[in-house]
Amino acid sequence: MSLAVIDNDVDALAARLPDGAKLALVKNDSGVPMAMVHVLIRRGVRDLHLVCVPTGGIAVDLLIGAGCVRLIETSGVSLDEFGQAPAFGRAVRNGHVEIRDATCPAVYAALQAGQKRIPFIPLRGLIGSDVQRRRTDWKVIDNPMAEGDDPIVLLPAIVPDYALIHARQADRFGNLYVGDNRDVITMAHAAEHTLATVEEVVDTNLLDDPVLRPGVIPAVYVDAIARAQRGALPLGLAGDYEADTDQLTLYARMAADEAGFRQYVDLYVHGRQAAAE
Repeated sequence: MSLAVIDNDVDALAARLPDGAKLALVKNDSGVPMAMVHVLIRRGVRDLHLVCVPTGGIAVDLLIGAGCVRLIETSGVSLDEFGQAPAFGRAVRNGHVEIRDATCPAVYAALQAGQKRIPFIPLRGLIGSDVQRRRTDWKVIDNPMAEGDDPIVLLPAIVPDYALIHARQADRFGNLYVGDNRDVITMAHAAEHTLATVEEVVDTNLLDDPVLRPGVIPAVYVDAIARAQRGALPLGLAGDYEADTDQLTLYARMAADEAGFRQYVDLYVHGRQAAAE
């Protein structure tokens, strides 16, 4: 019997995520569940606390521009080679979203603390930085293991309420194959709940295959799965399909101002084709 709920309905999957949730999303090339993000925007989810693992891209920009986000914890948000993240930039300038600056190592370390269910984790390389000075929740202490003076930063654990993932494959038992994508494995282990969309669901048990097993998130860490073919588009999915560069270029151009962003969302998230006529 499956430990995770498996369905074809991405809307039902996204309905599990409540307003105000702390939500973890991976970087652009690591399996972003864009189909689920679109559903969340159409539903009008609000007050999200986004945790970018460790950076954000078009999914984060869309959620911010659509008014879904209250707070974002990230080491950066951009459209990569397609330019800056315009909705994120406007929100920063307007003060519409609270920003918790981080670094990539800090996000990973704090998630690892969450994965281990320990309250904090020490990390080098932060003392004296602007990021460290502005993060009042990061604490500097004297290293109790050192003989002499040795200050070190303690980061509070990150435990997301929900990790959202798009993966290549799941099995009917609820196991999720993500390959060598360690980011999403750490994220799923740290989160209280994991929701995933997948390209396909297979009948064989992925954990029985010694080649695939190291890249499998066991069903005990997965709450629900929905089939969503090409569910990462316009981003790509490693080993399956490339990003839609034309669509990403279009988004960067249209979202450069608020009116263009709204038109993009009407056309490509809500599917209101009449708006183009």
